[in-house]
Amino acid sequence: MRKCLRCEAAMVEDLEVMVTNGGYGIAAKEKGMFKKSLGKIKCAVCPECGYTETYIDDTKNIKNLIPNKEM
Repeated sequence: MRKCLRCEAAMVEDLEVMVTNGGYGIAAKEKGMFKKSLGKIKCAVCPECGYTETYIDDTKNIKNLIPNKEM
């Protein structure tokens, strides 16, 4: 359960983010042409104050972008 950062109320989660006028949603992807998607962006909305945040559920692909710091 996500809590609102402003008023600490329970947020409504797993909502879709859509582009107005017929878009198919938005996704995060690596920089550059023909790079793979990092995941579908979702949002959560606070029913009390209206604060909205975006997130990606599966962070595995994002973690793979962090350079290995082993020496």
